[in-house]
Amino acid sequence: MTTPILSAKGVTKRFGGRVACRGVNFDLWPGEVLGIVGESGSGKTTLLNCLAGRLIPDEGHVAYETASAGTVDVHRLPEARRRLLARTEWGFVHQDAREGLRMGASAGANIGERLMAIGARHYGDIRRTASDWLTRVEIGLDRLDDRPAAYSGGMRQRLQIARNLVSNPRLVFMDEPTGGLDVSVQARLLDLLRGLVDSFHLSAVLVTHDLGVARLLTHRLMVMHGGDIVETGLTDQMLDDPQHAYTQMLVASILPV
Repeated sequence: MTTPILSAKGVTKRFGGRVACRGVNFDLWPGEVLGIVGESGSGKTTLLNCLAGRLIPDEGHVAYETASAGTVDVHRLPEARRRLLARTEWGFVHQDAREGLRMGASAGANIGERLMAIGARHYGDIRRTASDWLTRVEIGLDRLDDRPAAYSGGMRQRLQIARNLVSNPRLVFMDEPTGGLDVSVQARLLDLLRGLVDSFHLSAVLVTHDLGVARLLTHRLMVMHGGDIVETGLTDQMLDDPQHAYTQMLVASILPV
């Protein structure tokens, strides 16, 4: 029987008197892309950060099925072990690529850092792999030694994706990966992401407020409102026939008939 790659049980996080997410339960299966959707302030980014070990929930726990050491409780891992997972078996794509890149290092060095975290040491091999990944994310090889500060917003986001995927992670967290980009740039990035997710059979958790992005990239959706999961189901089914009043409102306002 297949084991979930990630499981959340009763995950709750408060900030003072405000509940950002409450009693969240779900299993993420190998090769599945789960979308978390909702308006700004619904709690979806807080939940994502709890899942990725960046925030400690007040209640509940998050279990991850590692490649070689079985199931671990994400928030009970020693900090060094959690950082190692984040550099090797996990990826995290930020909305603002500057948060996920070393802006003072070259594009090649940004990709090479992840390779070194999984044991690569030969400079020539690292540079060749970095070049290959620039090509995969449609960045010219003449930009390998440029710093991300010299890149456009869309190129930075593609570089951040290459930095995350070069280590062949098993699980990727994505926080509004197309947010803040022009529509034409978004479309190109979405095509790239969909191809990479399929090619590498990635498991992923995607936070977005854009239901068009969710339809293109996800298999299953969870809708958040006021910190609660109000509806969950297969993406196409939920977007074509939403049951909860809040989901109906989202679909009507963002994907009008």
